[in-house]
Amino acid sequence: MSGLFDDLRDLYQEVILDHGRRPRNFRRLEDADATARGDNPMCGDRIELFLKRAPDGTIADAAFQGRGCAISTASASLMTEVVKGKAPEQAKALGAAFRELAMTGACPDCDAALAEDMERLAPLSGVHEFPSRVKCATLAWHTLNAALDGTKEASSE
Repeated sequence: MSGLFDDLRDLYQEVILDHGRRPRNFRRLEDADATARGDNPMCGDRIELFLKRAPDGTIADAAFQGRGCAISTASASLMTEVVKGKAPEQAKALGAAFRELAMTGACPDCDAALAEDMERLAPLSGVHEFPSRVKCATLAWHTLNAALDGTKEASSE
């Protein structure tokens, strides 16, 4: 059975490295209607998040720029993919579930509505084994909340 877990861990590591090296949605959104900056002072990760809302209020597009470790960049990349098409409340619920996943490696309260998106975010579940890296993984999500709330600034502290 451990061979299966080793294969899964290797696959997750590949996903993180791929998104870290070739982040999706790594660009400035010139027509963004919500933005925020996030900062992780402990390790220097910085992100600027851009959101464009559709007429119905859902997130039509999400993009980011910044610099950070592979985990921080991969998390922002995956986040911008999964929040597209979501209502702000759905995106916040997904962020809360992701923070639980990053801190504990599981999401016991995740319902069926979140299952598919949480599966896409599962490669980052291993950060719970490295408490100092949880802040790297959750920075983009804190920044998303700041953009949705209009506070413009977020910190992983």
